[in-house]
Amino acid sequence: MPPVAGEPVLLADVGGTHVRFALADTAAAAPLLVDSIRRHRVAEWSAFSDCARAYLGEVSVHPRRGVFAVAGPVTGDEVRMTNHPWVLSRTHLRTELGLDALHVVNDFAAMSHCLPLLTPADVRTIGGLAATGIDLGRRQTFAVIGPGTGLGVGALLVDGGRFVGLHSEGGHVGFAPGDEVEVSVLNRLMPRFGRVSAERLLCGSGLVNLHHALHPQASEDTPERITAAAATDPACRETIERFCAMLGSIVGDFALAYGAWDGVYLAGGLTPRLLETLSGGAFRARFEAKGRYADVLARVPTIAILHAEPGLLGAAALAVLDAGRSLQIRSA
Repeated sequence: MPPVAGEPVLLADVGGTHVRFALADTAAAAPLLVDSIRRHRVAEWSAFSDCARAYLGEVSVHPRRGVFAVAGPVTGDEVRMTNHPWVLSRTHLRTELGLDALHVVNDFAAMSHCLPLLTPADVRTIGGLAATGIDLGRRQTFAVIGPGTGLGVGALLVDGGRFVGLHSEGGHVGFAPGDEVEVSVLNRLMPRFGRVSAERLLCGSGLVNLHHALHPQASEDTPERITAAAATDPACRETIERFCAMLGSIVGDFALAYGAWDGVYLAGGLTPRLLETLSGGAFRARFEAKGRYADVLARVPTIAILHAEPGLLGAAALAVLDAGRSLQIRSA
Protein backbone atom coordinates (compact mmCIF):
# COMPACT_ATOMS: atom_id res chain seq x y z
CA MET A 1 0.00 0.00 0.00
CA PRO A 2 1.53 3.37 -0.98
CA PRO A 3 2.15 5.93 1.79
CA VAL A 4 -0.38 8.67 2.34
CA ALA A 5 0.86 12.25 1.91
CA GLY A 6 1.59 13.78 5.29
CA GLU A 7 1.21 10.45 7.10
CA PRO A 8 3.74 10.29 9.97
CA VAL A 9 6.66 7.86 9.79
CA LEU A 10 8.26 6.50 12.96
CA LEU A 11 12.00 7.21 13.13
CA ALA A 12 14.56 5.69 15.49
CA ASP A 13 18.28 6.31 15.82
CA VAL A 14 19.52 3.41 17.95
CA GLY A 15 22.98 3.98 19.41
CA GLY A 16 25.06 2.26 22.05
CA THR A 17 24.21 4.84 24.73
CA HIS A 18 20.94 6.48 23.64
CA VAL A 19 18.00 5.67 21.42
CA ARG A 20 16.29 8.66 19.85
CA PHE A 21 12.78 8.63 18.43
CA ALA A 22 10.93 11.11 16.24
CA LEU A 23 8.28 11.40 13.57
CA ALA A 24 8.72 12.43 9.96
CA ASP A 25 6.33 14.15 7.57
CA THR A 26 7.47 12.97 4.15
CA ALA A 27 5.49 15.70 2.37
CA ALA A 28 7.30 18.55 4.17
CA ALA A 29 10.40 20.41 2.97
CA ALA A 30 11.89 19.84 6.44
CA PRO A 31 10.59 16.30 7.10
CA LEU A 32 11.99 15.79 10.62
CA LEU A 33 9.35 16.95 13.11
CA VAL A 34 11.59 18.47 15.76
CA ASP A 35 8.92 18.74 18.45
CA SER A 36 8.44 14.95 18.32
CA ILE A 37 12.04 14.09 19.25
CA ARG A 38 12.58 12.12 22.46
CA ARG A 39 15.74 10.49 23.82
CA HIS A 40 16.11 7.49 26.15
CA ARG A 41 19.14 5.75 27.65
CA VAL A 42 19.31 2.22 26.25
CA ALA A 43 20.56 0.86 29.59
CA GLU A 44 17.18 1.68 31.14
CA TRP A 45 15.25 -0.68 28.83
CA SER A 46 15.48 -4.45 28.49
CA ALA A 47 14.23 -4.41 24.91
CA PHE A 48 14.05 -1.86 22.12
CA SER A 49 10.39 -2.67 21.43
CA ASP A 50 9.39 -1.73 24.99
CA CYS A 51 11.06 1.66 24.60
CA ALA A 52 9.45 2.21 21.18
CA ARG A 53 5.98 1.40 22.49
CA ALA A 54 6.48 3.82 25.38
CA TYR A 55 7.40 6.55 22.89
CA LEU A 56 4.34 5.88 20.72
CA GLY A 57 2.15 6.03 23.79
CA GLU A 58 3.70 9.34 24.76
CA VAL A 59 3.11 11.00 21.38
CA SER A 60 -0.26 9.26 20.87
CA VAL A 61 0.47 8.47 17.23
CA HIS A 62 0.38 5.09 15.49
CA PRO A 63 2.45 5.24 12.30
CA ARG A 64 2.18 2.54 9.66
CA ARG A 65 5.79 2.87 8.50
CA GLY A 66 9.15 3.14 10.16
CA VAL A 67 12.81 3.87 9.44
CA PHE A 68 15.24 2.64 12.11
CA ALA A 69 18.95 3.46 12.01
CA VAL A 70 20.93 0.98 14.12
CA ALA A 71 24.54 1.05 15.28
CA GLY A 72 25.60 -2.32 13.93
CA PRO A 73 25.90 -4.32 10.71
CA VAL A 74 22.54 -4.79 8.95
CA THR A 75 22.92 -8.05 7.05
CA GLY A 76 19.68 -9.95 7.63
CA ASP A 77 16.46 -9.93 9.60
CA GLU A 78 18.25 -9.66 12.96
CA VAL A 79 20.56 -6.76 13.75
CA ARG A 80 23.00 -7.25 16.62
CA MET A 81 24.29 -3.96 17.96
CA THR A 82 28.04 -3.53 18.25
CA ASN A 83 28.18 -1.72 21.60
CA HIS A 84 24.98 -2.93 23.33
CA PRO A 85 23.33 -6.34 23.80
CA TRP A 86 20.04 -5.42 22.10
CA VAL A 87 19.07 -7.58 19.11
CA LEU A 88 16.51 -6.07 16.73
CA SER A 89 14.44 -8.29 14.44
CA ARG A 90 12.76 -6.53 11.53
CA THR A 91 10.02 -9.18 11.36
CA HIS A 92 9.24 -9.12 15.08
CA LEU A 93 9.32 -5.32 15.30
CA ARG A 94 6.82 -4.93 12.47
CA THR A 95 4.41 -7.13 14.41
CA GLU A 96 5.11 -5.68 17.86
CA LEU A 97 4.77 -2.06 16.70
CA GLY A 98 1.94 -2.61 14.21
CA LEU A 99 3.92 -1.41 11.19
CA ASP A 100 3.06 -2.22 7.57
CA ALA A 101 6.61 -1.46 6.43
CA LEU A 102 9.92 -1.10 8.24
CA HIS A 103 13.27 0.01 6.79
CA VAL A 104 16.21 -0.96 9.02
CA VAL A 105 19.56 0.51 8.06
CA ASN A 106 23.04 0.95 9.51
CA ASP A 107 23.19 4.17 11.54
CA PHE A 108 25.90 5.84 9.45
CA ALA A 109 24.33 4.80 6.18
CA ALA A 110 21.26 6.63 7.47
CA MET A 111 23.27 9.56 8.79
CA SER A 112 24.91 10.08 5.41
CA HIS A 113 21.48 10.90 4.01
CA CYS A 114 21.22 13.93 6.28
CA LEU A 115 23.71 15.88 4.13
CA PRO A 116 21.15 17.19 1.59
CA LEU A 117 18.98 18.49 4.46
CA LEU A 118 21.71 20.33 6.39
CA THR A 119 21.53 24.12 6.38
CA PRO A 120 24.54 26.47 6.70
CA ALA A 121 23.67 26.87 10.40
CA ASP A 122 24.05 23.10 10.87
CA VAL A 123 27.71 22.90 9.84
CA ARG A 124 31.11 24.44 10.47
CA THR A 125 34.18 24.01 8.33
CA ILE A 126 37.42 22.67 9.81
CA GLY A 127 40.28 24.22 7.87
CA GLY A 128 40.02 26.85 5.20
CA LEU A 129 37.89 25.06 2.59
CA ALA A 130 34.17 25.77 2.37
CA ALA A 131 31.68 22.92 2.07
CA THR A 132 30.95 21.92 -1.51
CA GLY A 133 27.24 21.26 -0.98
CA ILE A 134 25.00 18.92 -2.94
CA ASP A 135 25.09 19.49 -6.70
CA LEU A 136 22.58 17.32 -8.55
CA GLY A 137 24.25 18.27 -11.83
CA ARG A 138 27.25 16.01 -11.24
CA ARG A 139 28.36 12.88 -9.44
CA GLN A 140 29.66 13.38 -5.92
CA THR A 141 31.03 11.29 -3.08
CA PHE A 142 31.03 12.36 0.56
CA ALA A 143 32.30 10.48 3.62
CA VAL A 144 30.70 10.77 7.07
CA ILE A 145 32.70 9.78 10.15
CA GLY A 146 31.63 10.11 13.76
CA PRO A 147 33.41 9.49 17.06
CA GLY A 148 30.77 8.82 19.70
CA THR A 149 29.97 5.68 21.68
CA GLY A 150 31.77 3.94 18.80
CA LEU A 151 33.46 5.16 15.63
CA GLY A 152 30.85 5.32 12.88
CA VAL A 153 31.78 5.45 9.22
CA GLY A 154 29.59 5.87 6.15
CA ALA A 155 29.42 7.57 2.80
CA LEU A 156 26.91 9.19 0.47
CA LEU A 157 27.02 8.82 -3.30
CA VAL A 158 25.09 11.43 -5.28
CA ASP A 159 24.26 10.69 -8.90
CA GLY A 160 21.74 13.08 -10.41
CA GLY A 161 18.64 12.78 -8.28
CA ARG A 162 19.72 9.50 -6.67
CA PHE A 163 21.24 9.21 -3.20
CA VAL A 164 23.01 6.02 -2.14
CA GLY A 165 24.23 5.63 1.43
CA LEU A 166 27.01 3.09 1.91
CA HIS A 167 26.79 0.66 4.81
CA SER A 168 30.10 0.35 6.60
CA GLU A 169 31.77 -0.90 9.75
CA GLY A 170 34.86 1.12 8.91
CA GLY A 171 35.49 2.05 12.52
CA HIS A 172 36.78 -1.47 13.02
CA VAL A 173 39.68 -1.21 10.59
CA GLY A 174 43.06 -1.66 12.20
CA PHE A 175 44.69 1.28 13.98
CA ALA A 176 47.77 2.60 12.14
CA PRO A 177 50.24 4.58 14.31
CA GLY A 178 51.48 7.85 12.87
CA ASP A 179 54.64 8.27 14.96
CA GLU A 180 56.64 6.68 17.76
CA VAL A 181 54.27 7.95 20.46
CA GLU A 182 51.39 6.16 18.75
CA VAL A 183 53.51 3.04 18.31
CA SER A 184 53.93 3.01 22.08
CA VAL A 185 50.17 3.48 22.50
CA LEU A 186 49.56 0.48 20.24
CA ASN A 187 52.07 -1.61 22.18
CA ARG A 188 50.31 -0.78 25.46
CA LEU A 189 46.89 -1.76 24.09
CA MET A 190 47.79 -4.95 22.22
CA PRO A 191 48.13 -7.12 25.38
CA ARG A 192 44.62 -6.05 26.38
CA PHE A 193 42.82 -6.23 23.03
CA GLY A 194 45.03 -8.30 20.74
CA ARG A 195 44.03 -6.66 17.48
CA VAL A 196 43.61 -2.90 18.06
CA SER A 197 40.98 -1.31 15.84
CA ALA A 198 40.58 2.40 15.20
CA GLU A 199 37.47 2.36 17.40
CA ARG A 200 39.53 1.21 20.39
CA LEU A 201 41.09 4.71 20.37
CA LEU A 202 38.78 7.05 18.46
CA CYS A 203 35.48 7.08 20.34
CA GLY A 204 34.33 7.86 23.87
CA SER A 205 35.81 4.78 25.51
CA GLY A 206 38.75 5.07 23.10
CA LEU A 207 39.56 8.50 24.51
CA VAL A 208 39.88 6.87 27.92
CA ASN A 209 42.03 4.07 26.46
CA LEU A 210 44.28 6.65 24.82
CA HIS A 211 44.56 8.75 27.98
CA HIS A 212 45.69 5.81 30.10
CA ALA A 213 48.08 4.59 27.41
CA LEU A 214 49.71 8.03 27.34
CA HIS A 215 49.43 8.61 31.10
CA PRO A 216 49.22 5.26 32.96
CA GLN A 217 48.82 6.95 36.35
CA ALA A 218 45.95 9.22 35.28
CA SER A 219 42.81 9.14 37.39
CA GLU A 220 40.29 10.39 34.80
CA ASP A 221 38.06 7.47 33.83
CA THR A 222 35.40 8.94 31.54
CA PRO A 223 35.57 11.02 28.35
CA GLU A 224 33.57 13.74 30.12
CA ARG A 225 36.20 14.06 32.87
CA ILE A 226 39.06 14.11 30.38
CA THR A 227 37.50 16.80 28.19
CA ALA A 228 36.45 18.86 31.22
CA ALA A 229 39.97 18.76 32.69
CA ALA A 230 41.74 19.60 29.43
CA ALA A 231 41.51 23.35 30.05
CA THR A 232 43.70 23.12 33.17
CA ASP A 233 45.43 19.71 33.13
CA PRO A 234 48.36 19.39 30.67
CA ALA A 235 48.03 15.59 30.53
CA CYS A 236 44.35 15.75 29.56
CA ARG A 237 45.08 18.50 27.06
CA GLU A 238 47.81 16.36 25.49
CA THR A 239 45.36 13.46 25.20
CA ILE A 240 42.73 15.62 23.51
CA GLU A 241 45.27 17.04 21.07
CA ARG A 242 46.62 13.58 20.26
CA PHE A 243 43.07 12.24 19.82
CA CYS A 244 42.24 14.97 17.29
CA ALA A 245 45.48 14.42 15.39
CA MET A 246 44.85 10.66 15.19
CA LEU A 247 41.27 11.31 14.11
CA GLY A 248 42.58 13.50 11.29
CA SER A 249 44.73 10.63 10.10
CA ILE A 250 41.91 8.06 9.95
CA VAL A 251 39.51 10.58 8.40
CA GLY A 252 42.07 11.20 5.65
CA ASP A 253 42.37 7.44 5.15
CA PHE A 254 38.63 7.15 4.58
CA ALA A 255 38.65 10.10 2.19
CA LEU A 256 41.16 8.11 0.14
CA ALA A 257 39.28 4.81 0.54
CA TYR A 258 35.94 6.23 -0.60
CA GLY A 259 37.32 8.76 -3.07
CA ALA A 260 35.39 11.36 -1.07
CA TRP A 261 36.82 14.31 -2.98
CA ASP A 262 33.66 16.39 -2.43
CA GLY A 263 34.02 16.50 1.34
CA VAL A 264 34.25 14.62 4.61
CA TYR A 265 31.73 15.36 7.36
CA LEU A 266 32.41 14.78 11.06
CA ALA A 267 29.47 13.73 13.22
CA GLY A 268 29.25 11.87 16.54
CA GLY A 269 28.83 13.07 20.09
CA LEU A 270 32.47 14.02 20.59
CA THR A 271 32.78 16.30 17.57
CA PRO A 272 31.03 19.40 19.01
CA ARG A 273 32.94 19.06 22.31
CA LEU A 274 36.29 18.88 20.51
CA LEU A 275 35.58 21.47 17.83
CA GLU A 276 38.07 24.04 19.10
CA THR A 277 40.92 21.52 19.16
CA LEU A 278 39.87 20.03 15.83
CA SER A 279 40.14 23.51 14.34
CA GLY A 280 43.60 24.06 15.83
CA GLY A 281 45.59 22.61 12.95
CA ALA A 282 46.82 19.14 13.91
CA PHE A 283 43.64 17.44 12.72
CA ARG A 284 43.87 19.03 9.30
CA ALA A 285 47.64 18.50 9.05
CA ARG A 286 47.27 14.78 9.68
CA PHE A 287 44.28 14.61 7.33
CA GLU A 288 46.43 15.96 4.50
CA ALA A 289 49.62 14.03 5.38
CA LYS A 290 49.10 11.29 2.80
CA GLY A 291 52.38 11.25 0.92
CA ARG A 292 51.83 11.34 -2.84
CA TYR A 293 48.16 12.20 -2.27
CA ALA A 294 48.78 15.17 0.00
CA ASP A 295 47.90 17.63 -2.78
CA VAL A 296 44.63 15.80 -3.43
CA LEU A 297 43.61 15.80 0.24
CA ALA A 298 44.53 19.48 0.54
CA ARG A 299 41.58 20.21 -1.77
CA VAL A 300 39.03 18.14 0.18
CA PRO A 301 36.82 20.09 2.63
CA THR A 302 36.34 18.79 6.17
CA ILE A 303 33.12 19.87 7.85
CA ALA A 304 31.71 19.38 11.35
CA ILE A 305 28.00 18.59 11.64
CA LEU A 306 26.46 20.65 14.45
CA HIS A 307 22.84 19.61 13.92
CA ALA A 308 21.57 18.19 17.21
CA GLU A 309 20.13 15.00 15.67
CA PRO A 310 21.82 14.16 12.35
CA GLY A 311 20.92 10.47 12.67
CA LEU A 312 17.21 11.24 12.89
CA LEU A 313 17.56 13.82 10.12
CA GLY A 314 19.10 11.16 7.88
CA ALA A 315 16.35 8.69 8.80
CA ALA A 316 13.78 11.35 7.89
CA ALA A 317 15.49 11.81 4.51
CA LEU A 318 15.28 8.04 3.94
CA ALA A 319 11.58 8.13 4.82
CA VAL A 320 11.07 10.75 2.11
CA LEU A 321 12.94 8.65 -0.44
CA ASP A 322 11.08 5.48 0.61
CA ALA A 323 7.84 7.36 -0.06
CA GLY A 324 8.95 7.97 -3.64
CA ARG A 325 9.42 11.70 -3.12
CA SER A 326 12.38 13.98 -3.83
CA LEU A 327 14.48 15.61 -1.15
CA GLN A 328 14.37 19.38 -1.20
CA ILE A 329 18.08 20.20 -1.10
CA ARG A 330 18.92 22.70 1.63
CA SER A 331 22.74 22.61 1.51
CA ALA A 332 23.33 23.44 -2.17
